[in-house]
Amino acid sequence: MSTNYFEEDITSLHDALVNQKTTAAQLTADTLDQIQTKDKQTKAFITVAADEAKKQAAAADTQGITTDRQLAGIPIAIKDNIITDGILTTAASKILTGFIPVYDATVTSRLKEAGAVLVGKTNMDEFAMGSSTENSYYGPTHNAWDLDRVPGGSSGGSAAAVAAGEVVAALGSDTGGSIRQPAAFNGIFGIKPTYGRVSRWGLIAFGSSLDQIGVLSRRVKDSAIVLQQIAGQDENDDTSLPAPVPDYLAAMDGNIKGLRIAIPEEYLGEGVAQGVRDAIEKAVDTLKKLGATVDTVSLSHTKYAVPTYYLIASSEASSNLQRFDGIRYGFRAKDVKNLEDVYVRTRSEGFGDEVKRRIMLGTFSLSAGFYDAYFNKAAKVRHLIQDDFTKVFADYDLIVGPTTPTPAFKIGEKVNDPVTMYMNDILTIPANLAGIPAASVPAGLVDGMPVGLQLMAKPMAEATIFKVADVFEAATQFYTQVPTAMKGEK
Repeated sequence: MSTNYFEEDITSLHDALVNQKTTAAQLTADTLDQIQTKDKQTKAFITVAADEAKKQAAAADTQGITTDRQLAGIPIAIKDNIITDGILTTAASKILTGFIPVYDATVTSRLKEAGAVLVGKTNMDEFAMGSSTENSYYGPTHNAWDLDRVPGGSSGGSAAAVAAGEVVAALGSDTGGSIRQPAAFNGIFGIKPTYGRVSRWGLIAFGSSLDQIGVLSRRVKDSAIVLQQIAGQDENDDTSLPAPVPDYLAAMDGNIKGLRIAIPEEYLGEGVAQGVRDAIEKAVDTLKKLGATVDTVSLSHTKYAVPTYYLIASSEASSNLQRFDGIRYGFRAKDVKNLEDVYVRTRSEGFGDEVKRRIMLGTFSLSAGFYDAYFNKAAKVRHLIQDDFTKVFADYDLIVGPTTPTPAFKIGEKVNDPVTMYMNDILTIPANLAGIPAASVPAGLVDGMPVGLQLMAKPMAEATIFKVADVFEAATQFYTQVPTAMKGEK
């Protein structure tokens, strides 16, 4: 294997392709070899699309790779809830067994237009419902730093694939922290853009008012390059925003002097492990030394974020998942007696326990007599959480804090305690409820496991996140560290 993703990034690979030191075909072959070797440990992929990837690589070489096409010939992985024409797409659920889409998601088509090579579909919590990638019909993915620990979720497969050096970058989706939390657990960068910045057309919906596609990569710059390509308005998605996409790389000028940063006191309170607190305080000191000013603020409604999120997300999920009925595609129960039997048994056998739990919670919240008491009240609290952010952003450029309360936990440790699992997202959920951009950048190790510094910015201010994350990355150089479980697997 001649390509080592622990030492390369998109820029270096692009330069090698332009200068004909390698070819897209060779780079793709190297990537497929990396996946074949390392995925035996991480189990990050559900589907490896080797034949399709080789065709795309050959096309990139034939067309020629020019300096202005930074993603041409670059292998990238796609989370398995993002539609890919002709490639199995399951959302990690039994109910979508054998589903081969006949069209591409907007983000998929935009990557193809840029000449990127799509090497496969990554594992995830079923229908993106989970925080550990243990809720997958295909089994759990393993953390690249400790194979006995979870990679986070629901984009755990994408995070583990990047952290293990199987690919240089991957797409994920984030409904309540599903990009940032696995990025933190695996010691990589992950960004959830502003709601509407990236088209959701072709993303299998979980919570339609919360879902957003984003990027995971070892280097901050790589996520900026990928997001630059996939962002922007899409006529197929009425929720995509018409605002122009700025030049993210130009914003990364290495200077954060005078930047105003806020730390919510609620994000360093009870439940946040002392080691995580220490790592975040050290990270904040680094930002101060780099020229930023830092103050403590309050986001007083944070304590209501988890119940608010699970009422809204589960209600939306109960509606979105009605389409999976065993009639047109995917799994269908056998030996059924009538139409009702088809519906009941297909869903009973096809959905996993966590998906069923959230469908029932959502259906209950939307039912007559309970809508006002639960869903409507949650919608009102959501506005209070949004107002908290608006007030802080009137005086500050960025909000920072820990991405997760603890480092990655062991596989099986919390699987039978859903409420404890839900609370793991308490620090990431507010950004989704507010619709603001947020990212996680590695902030060091606690007991040998990575933890993340979360960066949250004003709506449409992804450039601010990239600017700060890039400067912080340069100061700490965490990306030079090889995950413990991958040492010897370069």
